[in-house]
Amino acid sequence: MLKPKQMSRVLFVGHKDVLEPTIGVLHDLHVVHIEEYTGEEYFSIGKPLAGVEQDSKRLLKLRSIASFLGIKKPYIKPTSAEAVSSELEEKLDELESAVSEKLKKKSEIEAKIKDAETNIHEIRVFSGIPVNFDLCSGYETLHVFAGTIKKDAEIEAGISRITTDYWLYAGDTGTIVLFVPAKHADVVAKLLSDALFNEVKIPAMSGVPDELLNELETRRDMFVKDLKSLASEIDSVKAQYEEFILASEELLSIETQKKEAPLFFATSEHAFAIDGWVPDDEFETLKSRVEEATDNRVHVTRSDRATVGADGGDEGDKADDSNVPIEYDNPKIVKPMEAVMNLYARPRYHEIDPTALVFIAFPLFYGLILGDIGYALILLAISFYGRSKLHGEGWNSLFTVLIYCNIVTLIFGILYGEFLGFPLAGTHGHPGLIPGWHTVDIVSGLGGEMITYPIHRTHLVTTLLVLTLIIGVIHINIGFIAGFRNVLAKHGMKAAILEKGGWMVLQLGIFLLLFGMIGTVSSMLPGAVIFALAVIMLIAGEGGTAIIEIPSILSNILSYSRLLAVGLSSIGIATAINTMSGMMFDSGGLFIVVAAIIFILGHALNTALSIIAPGLHALRLQYVEFFTKFYEGGGRIYDPFGYKRIYTEE
Repeated sequence: MLKPKQMSRVLFVGHKDVLEPTIGVLHDLHVVHIEEYTGEEYFSIGKPLAGVEQDSKRLLKLRSIASFLGIKKPYIKPTSAEAVSSELEEKLDELESAVSEKLKKKSEIEAKIKDAETNIHEIRVFSGIPVNFDLCSGYETLHVFAGTIKKDAEIEAGISRITTDYWLYAGDTGTIVLFVPAKHADVVAKLLSDALFNEVKIPAMSGVPDELLNELETRRDMFVKDLKSLASEIDSVKAQYEEFILASEELLSIETQKKEAPLFFATSEHAFAIDGWVPDDEFETLKSRVEEATDNRVHVTRSDRATVGADGGDEGDKADDSNVPIEYDNPKIVKPMEAVMNLYARPRYHEIDPTALVFIAFPLFYGLILGDIGYALILLAISFYGRSKLHGEGWNSLFTVLIYCNIVTLIFGILYGEFLGFPLAGTHGHPGLIPGWHTVDIVSGLGGEMITYPIHRTHLVTTLLVLTLIIGVIHINIGFIAGFRNVLAKHGMKAAILEKGGWMVLQLGIFLLLFGMIGTVSSMLPGAVIFALAVIMLIAGEGGTAIIEIPSILSNILSYSRLLAVGLSSIGIATAINTMSGMMFDSGGLFIVVAAIIFILGHALNTALSIIAPGLHALRLQYVEFFTKFYEGGGRIYDPFGYKRIYTEE
């Protein structure tokens, strides 16, 4: 905790005869982060093991089938990998045969549905026209116009002035079909053009439009019914083979990963070398397992990574810290907060890992902002339900973090005495939600405010504002202390004192100046001297840019006032909802229903805001105000060679 897991560089060298068992052990242990060999002199990049091409084809085939069947990878009881392997080839052929038949049939039906819908679309524009399409072409003395007219005009009157020998049919969709003698075609075309005529292609089929439409729609509906029936058959295949597909896909993924592993190794004609990283506490187990599996024919060595010296120098043969893969080393209860860290960046190897600090501060700030029993209980219920229904590491971390936050919210809700914006205890002559419970005066706060239990935030604005700023000072200085340690480890004591100690001295000078201005201390001189000393320290440690950054320390501290401001805005929204719904309820009648709708929808919206607003602001205080004081980040993700089995077991 407070630092990443300690890693060692490890090298495996052995004869190619024992390459496969070595890969098997490394894969099963799932602890070695392998460094890819780039193909420099003396060695070449290894070649995949035999059978990889066949396994890859099978894997591709299985994934294609899984996609067709719509398998969503549910959590099922693991099956024996040996049993899956023994029946893989036979059952895969059987499955492929069943699925290929369904796939072919589905494609045929979908093509027929598409053709029918295309024809329906073409014919529908002629709906209501009682003319067989066969009669709309093939004339020498007649010209046929078919299309729509956008401009409102007396077309028929205009045509009758040109010729009385015409046949005009208008459909239900505004489409017309006009037959005129060919000799008048040009004049009629000009008339139609003036009316913004838009030609529509006559379908190359036989029949009256309405009859064809009925026939095609009936045929399409029949095909849709067939498709639904086929979907039931596909679901039956899915239910029959789902466990086999999931287990086989996992098994083939593992085999393919093993057989492709040599592509990352350095090899010669007879030997191989594997370079990687392993957690310190796993090395001895790793070494003994590899030697046991290969009968001591693989030489396993490691290069210990000693801690970076206080003077910034390295002890022994060590790689650049930026190259070390980072694995968190946190207790189980803290691990969900690693998802919050990953949104920003993993720590570098020499840095403090702030996950445990975020585990304390993030839920604390969230609860301090929201602080309502009602919203806490609603969000806790949502979180527990979501965690039980949505599986996967990401979802589990998200809902667990939300649970942590709302447990703290519940505690602050009890402290504030709030339930969906209603005060539980009465105050200043106003009754609370719980009859007979009244606030108890404890001590006088700032500006004449009385601190009570429960704490009414709206009556303690000045006191709580100062409290949030004090929290900001503490939080930021924890960051500077962490930064002091990081700089000490990387650059030595002098750099740590100047770069990070200077900021802490600067704050002391600012506070003494403020106390001198308001008369709390007798003179501003001590504050001015300490302030000047801090500026000299910062310039010496960080250069002239430190002067530009001095105002940022004040803005960072003031930023913590959002812990009060955002909470008050949430109270304001809840109070407005309660007031509006109360006024409607008092009006009686149908207004009671309106009151219920306002109350439910209003608090549902505020519940959603209660996830977003406190979360974002609490997160901002970590990322912007806190991390910038010490955290560099950018560490490589520890990605050990192996596979986390879900559907198979050895």
